Amino acid sequence: MIVTFEAELWSWSARRADSWTFVSLPIDLSEEIRELSGPPRRGFGSLRVRVTVGDSTWTTSIFPDKQRSCYVLPVKRAVRAAESIEAGDVTTVRLELLA
Repeated sequence: MIVTFEAELWSWSARRADSWTFVSLPIDLSEEIRELSGPPRRGFGSLRVRVTVGDSTWTTSIFPDKQRSCYVLPVKRAVRAAESIEAGDVTTVRLELLA
């Protein structure tokens, strides 16, 4: 499964000092991913993904966020710097679920 969506970057309020920055996957996409992936296989219900933002591509995991009712994707500091994006910016995300 490969999808593209736009999302706003946000900082995790519990760890602002550590500058953890995420984007939230759309709720309908998160529901589709939950249906396709079946029961959680990894810690915290995470799923491996390959992500592209601008010219940057990396492998990471998405995590279910019960408060937001969706998956969230961490965006590494190196990617934010390379793509000149920060919390509050909207960016296009290409996401591929990995087996």
